Amino acid sequence: MRSSMRQLSLHQQSDQMFHVDFHNFVEKEQANSNLELASEFGLSLRDVRTLKQKLGRN
Repeated sequence: MRSSMRQLSLHQQSDQMFHVDFHNFVEKEQANSNLELASEFGLSLRDVRTLKQKLGRN
């Protein structure tokens, strides 16, 4: 199956978030702001928002 460059870049961006310990993230998201979470886990603010949305759907 052929994929476009956009699909590849989206796939690579989603793979970058999997190095985060989700249990640790969930514990800390209650007490910390998005900026603090981003700096602690080495993510961008956009990644933190995306991760929160994905965790909220499950």
